[in-house]
Amino acid sequence: MSANNSSDVVIGVDFGTLSGRAVVVRVSDGAELASAVHTFEHGVVSTALPGASSVVLPPDTALQIPEDYRAVLGNAVPKALAAAGVAPERVIGIGTDFTACTVLPTTADGTPLCELPEFADRPHAYPKLWKHHAAQREADDINALARERGESWLARYGGRISAEWEFAKGLQVLREDPEVYARADRWIEAADWIVWELCGRETRNVCTAGYKGIHQDGAWPGRDYLAALDPRFAGFAEDKIAHPLSQLGAPAGRLSARAAARTGLPEGVTVAVGNVDAHVTAAAAQTVEPGRMLAVMGTSTCHVMNAETFAEVPGMCGAVLDGIVPGLWGYEAGQSGVGDIFGWLAEGLVPAAYQREADDLGISVHDLLSRKAAGQPVGGHGLVALDWHSGNRSVLVDHHLSGVVAGLTLATRPEEVYRALVESTAFGTRTILDAFAASGVPVTEFTVAGGLKRNAFVLQIYADVLNRPLHVTDSDQAPALGSAIHAAVAAGAYPDIRTASAAMGGATRDAVLPDPARAAAYDALFEVYTDLHDHFGRGGSDALHRLRAIRNESLTR
Repeated sequence: MSANNSSDVVIGVDFGTLSGRAVVVRVSDGAELASAVHTFEHGVVSTALPGASSVVLPPDTALQIPEDYRAVLGNAVPKALAAAGVAPERVIGIGTDFTACTVLPTTADGTPLCELPEFADRPHAYPKLWKHHAAQREADDINALARERGESWLARYGGRISAEWEFAKGLQVLREDPEVYARADRWIEAADWIVWELCGRETRNVCTAGYKGIHQDGAWPGRDYLAALDPRFAGFAEDKIAHPLSQLGAPAGRLSARAAARTGLPEGVTVAVGNVDAHVTAAAAQTVEPGRMLAVMGTSTCHVMNAETFAEVPGMCGAVLDGIVPGLWGYEAGQSGVGDIFGWLAEGLVPAAYQREADDLGISVHDLLSRKAAGQPVGGHGLVALDWHSGNRSVLVDHHLSGVVAGLTLATRPEEVYRALVESTAFGTRTILDAFAASGVPVTEFTVAGGLKRNAFVLQIYADVLNRPLHVTDSDQAPALGSAIHAAVAAGAYPDIRTASAAMGGATRDAVLPDPARAAAYDALFEVYTDLHDHFGRGGSDALHRLRAIRNESLTR
């Protein structure tokens, strides 16, 4: 294959939290010819299993339905191809990315356990979405034992393994439904499972294995360590997740006849190794070079950046060699809730009068709140919030923490709370950047992708809080574009991801610049945020943990 063939195209498919989207991309220059979106029928399953099941789910559960993923392949891919007016024979490769850690138990041939009749009513047989936070107790046990034993891999994750990741979720299944655990031949990231669906063979990618599966220096956590957690857990790594790892940008296999029939693509098309949505976006945003941090801002935010060397950064999601592109150390941090937090207020807690006003103006409630909040002086609302409504991913790595809004009075308006929540997420990002800098891994450039890049008010607050320019990706389908770039490399059109990124990566808009006066005012407000962050997140975390325990006990009586 050659990048000079202007007729060749690749397809990228991005699997998000509520939908999947496919984009058709020209190999020669990265032009996005067409895209299509398919919404998951079942969305996030958090209260009860679908269908006739009477099973009620416990707090902090977030599951999904595998058939929703297949439906993206069967709907979005052919629709995008038709909209592009491109003959299927022109497609030389397909690449995919997924939320992570979204993980599921399967049989040896890749069948999800939830699709076996005997397990249809068993919650632990279903995929656990990235925002499934019910395994915090297991994460606490994993971390305590690792510290006690001095496990060397713990430092690669900032000193804490997250409740969102493979081992905590796997241990939860073992403890709460050992029959499902025993039946699961494979415990696999959805990023790898969807590739299995496409090419008919199991593969595992270095990205999810490193960041979500505690794979470091060629090894998983040892059998003796896992046995110390629970003797039944001793073989978890070697029996359920161990598999030869494939480099990013490599071919995973060829499109099977079954997948060809589903997608409308020719059998035998190159299928790229799977990847994580944020990490694959670096290629689309042209942020693969060291020091260029990318923040993919949506329901949550994932921060990824490459560096030449390894350093221990407290509270990071991981540092993985080859984790974003081969040859560099890829760092990941993140915030478990961002757009979700804004939506919580805008969609459920504003007065009816605000909804009527938004309807009269023909805008969303989010846009109305942004308009009302934009003119406020920094600190004028007298509020500081902590962005922990979905727990804290970085730098505290504790999903038993919960949101806090300090300074409320009877005069506080909804738009003031909205602004404080936006500021809190910007402060959370600043906390992450400060941790990188203090550890000797400076961020030299900051780029934004994801759905929140469309909100100018949010971007300006981030520029002011961070006191640095924000570069904003042009593409509205940046993860899917990144997957398409990986597909082009896997198909042989480019020699490596960095070369393909330079040729196919999307442009950025003019940078959003900070206002010096607002930036100085935010320095003072950030000091208050830091005081609250350290109090509630460290010394005072017991109070928030007790609140969570009381809630859970009340809901499960």
